[in-house]
Amino acid sequence: MRETDRAEKSDNREHQAGSVNIAGAGLAGLSAALTLAEQGIHCNLISVLPSERAQSVMAEGGMNAALNTMGEADEPRFHFEDTMKGGVYLADPNAVKGLTDTAPDIIRRLHAIGVPFQMKGQEIVQRPFGGQKKKRTAYAMSSTGKVVMTSLIDEVRKFEASGSIRRFSHIEIRKIEIKNARCLGLWGRDTYTGKSVFFPGPVILCCGGLNGFFSGMTTGTTANTGSLTASLFADGVQMGNLEMIQYHPTTAAISGKRMLISEAARGEGGRLFVRRRSSCGGQPEEEWYFMEEKYPELGNLMPRDVVSKEIYTVIHDPDLEDQVYLDIRHLNKETWSKKLSDLRKEVIHYLNIDPVREPVPISPGIHFFMGGILVDEQHRTNIGNLWAAGECACQYHGANRLGGNSMIAAVYGGHVAALDAGKMKKNGALPAGPEIPEAEETGNTAVQETVLVQKKMTEILAEGLGIYRNEEALQKALQGLENLEKMTEGKEERQRLLLAKAMVCSAIERKESRGAHARTDFPERDDVHFKKTTVAEYDGKNIRITFRPLPALRK
Repeated sequence: MRETDRAEKSDNREHQAGSVNIAGAGLAGLSAALTLAEQGIHCNLISVLPSERAQSVMAEGGMNAALNTMGEADEPRFHFEDTMKGGVYLADPNAVKGLTDTAPDIIRRLHAIGVPFQMKGQEIVQRPFGGQKKKRTAYAMSSTGKVVMTSLIDEVRKFEASGSIRRFSHIEIRKIEIKNARCLGLWGRDTYTGKSVFFPGPVILCCGGLNGFFSGMTTGTTANTGSLTASLFADGVQMGNLEMIQYHPTTAAISGKRMLISEAARGEGGRLFVRRRSSCGGQPEEEWYFMEEKYPELGNLMPRDVVSKEIYTVIHDPDLEDQVYLDIRHLNKETWSKKLSDLRKEVIHYLNIDPVREPVPISPGIHFFMGGILVDEQHRTNIGNLWAAGECACQYHGANRLGGNSMIAAVYGGHVAALDAGKMKKNGALPAGPEIPEAEETGNTAVQETVLVQKKMTEILAEGLGIYRNEEALQKALQGLENLEKMTEGKEERQRLLLAKAMVCSAIERKESRGAHARTDFPERDDVHFKKTTVAEYDGKNIRITFRPLPALRK
């Protein structure tokens, strides 16, 4: 039977037998599917695009794990310490410890199933990445996401062939059905036929970040609209740390989005500089490698929030030019041929600059959302039978994500969520599947309204949620979103505006500076009041922002 035929039969008996539904087919989704299949539990892998077009394919730099292959006496506890410090102690320490303890085994398994990590003899080569004192980033040139996804897709196909995993790669997920604080299943639209289809049963959300809220400003795929997360928030799903938005320091503008120039370039010795203005008004004077002077220990490999803020500072200095450059001209031929050749090709293709011969002009761009759907250590949401993993979830990264931690966290998070769902399934805690509810009208509005609302929302958020923030700009952004909401009729657009308001409200209530959240009116870190998770919740009428204490690290 064709996939289309299966998707059209919303009353399919196998679906109602209690399959676990996975919403999204990137790293977290594939990891969850494999974990369930290996437990003998059937799952549906549901996405609007095939895995080959998931956001995860775009990941470049590498995956962190304390393999200790570089003779630096690395251990998981050092990875834990760097991750907690990089996130300014805003992540759940028990969840982070689980991640860092398990990371070496994940890398070894990925290598065993065919991921071609950079090797030296029998050892996986690791390079330095920002915010870490050890070389612990395993990589495959600067295309790590692509090769990891390829290997996981092949593993999943083995279980697809046996029927343990059923893939639906053209279903736009429209809504999670929630009743009495429990997930009953998900609604999708078959993009081939236009028909609605319902998948009863528990759901693991692996639906990616909120790139669509910042159209044209992010390095991520425009397919990650954030609309599903917005609908979940409107239905009472709690969000965490929505104000924590990572600006990657080295990006460049291309058509419709930002091009990521991987941290791998700085990991291999790339240097950032700005030119001083001439005192006589002529040509710029010498190149100032400001990160090396300001941060002699880690230099250009400071955490991303620090580097982005320093770039912002220097380009607004009247004594300096308003353009920062990434200098990788000095790297040797072996580095270019064996480690960064694909990055060079991308820069030449998209920017018409050969980085071997010219410095690359860069500026910060939105790259990752540390906040998202609030989950506990087992990746459970506040809704029964609903889990979340990957970039859509708020879990491992606190106030700032370290480079190399996103892919490892996605694989680990999908695994943990599936283990918990599988355990509940085996214990009989998951229902076999309810009666199919009546399809709800999605309230689609004219494309023109959607485009106009999106454009205006992006402009408002960009002004309020920049690298530096303050009360006046945030209140102005909130007022702008409320005004836009009054002029908007479409249900989906109003849900997106609701979540956008929650992002701004979270930033307003966090009256301190921590990681990616830098407030000029509250420049100091306040551990007494704000070393806590920001929780955003909608009760059907109002957005409520509270702060939840972090759990203590178990011994």
